[in-house]
Amino acid sequence: MADPWAITTEPLRETQRDRVRVRQFRITVEDGPDRGTSLLSTRDRLTIGTHEIANLRLTDRAVSRFHCELELGEHAVIVRDLRSRNGTTVDSVPVLEAPLRDHALIVIGTSHLRFQHEAGHADIPLAPAEKFGRFVGGSAAIRAVMAELARVAPSETTVLLAGETGTGKELAAESLHAASPRAGAPLLVVDCGALPPELLDAELFGHARGAFTGAEQDRAGIFEAAAGGTVLLDEIGELPLGLQPKLLRVLEAREVRRIGETAYRPVNVRVVAATHRDLRGAVNEAQFRADLYYRLAVVEIRLPALRERREDLALLVDTILEQLHATDHPLVATLRTPSFYEALAAHAWPGNVRELRNYLERCLALRAPLPPAAHATPVDPHVANEPLEQARERWVKVFEHAYLTDLLAKHDGNVTAAARAAGVDRAHLYRLLWRNGLK
Repeated sequence: MADPWAITTEPLRETQRDRVRVRQFRITVEDGPDRGTSLLSTRDRLTIGTHEIANLRLTDRAVSRFHCELELGEHAVIVRDLRSRNGTTVDSVPVLEAPLRDHALIVIGTSHLRFQHEAGHADIPLAPAEKFGRFVGGSAAIRAVMAELARVAPSETTVLLAGETGTGKELAAESLHAASPRAGAPLLVVDCGALPPELLDAELFGHARGAFTGAEQDRAGIFEAAAGGTVLLDEIGELPLGLQPKLLRVLEAREVRRIGETAYRPVNVRVVAATHRDLRGAVNEAQFRADLYYRLAVVEIRLPALRERREDLALLVDTILEQLHATDHPLVATLRTPSFYEALAAHAWPGNVRELRNYLERCLALRAPLPPAAHATPVDPHVANEPLEQARERWVKVFEHAYLTDLLAKHDGNVTAAARAAGVDRAHLYRLLWRNGLK
């Protein structure tokens, strides 16, 4: 009898010049309300649940809207529970995340699903160049993202950009806007986690004169102000539940009502949203509206973490040094050596490209190639070679960069949790993040 794990010793993805070929797999419902239903994968991941945009949609009432996800890894397909109500079981073992053997039995709700590898392959197209807008990278992971952005840019489709903090979601939105027919109009950004609900309401939808204390004149909200352009709703996962129905109306009817008014005003904008949170899990836990997620995730593009694209490190270092106008810095030659790149590749980079940028800035400021994993800043032997105030200002900046980067990494980019841990007000923490280029 063949070993069911033998398939995991073979590469399940093959990168070619213009595409990635991924091994297909099939999910078949063997028992439950949807018995006989089967789905063949066409990408490297699929979602199972009862929500209408789940790839494999079930009618089992014991299954969550987004119950679990299957993702193709290098040598195995990984099943991951999405904070479902009653969990995911693989071969009688409850799991949060686990590799799947061929013919594994997955149980969710009252449904029994059989997993099996198929002989066929599906193709994921790659961008032909190493640059799309402000995005750079030669790895298959980022070129697949560039290809998706390029395909969706000419349309009016709402796009949801998902990914860990620091992966470049705002750069992706800027690049998407620049490649769209709306490029000549504004791209306006609002951070849904940076403002209290009452101020966020006015920022998004505007207000009439006298609508509340301090509203001394009529003011257009961001959707009106971006007429003809694009609105980026950053950290959409932090949008309060009370404001979510109002945003849903904007997406469905393209109209807004200012605070203090009764009439609706038409708006002409494209909406792009970004989040580091898993909104599918938030939907399961009733922290995010399912109908709003449906409207936002018309096209969902996941940005890879830096650890998934380590081959891009050299190109990213060069690009960041150019952006910092540091190509003539005496340390640059050291920052471009193979040994330095090897040290970078060995680091986990929980803060992703943002952490890499801050790390390079710290190296330049301290005139030393610091170990990437070191959080303590060494003493600069030349610290007394400049005036006290200048040295103090430089070291405060270095400290803030290091502290804030580590703080965000420890709390997975959640600013509210980070502010609580740091013992500061969330608005004050946001100001520090903006000042240090971290938001």
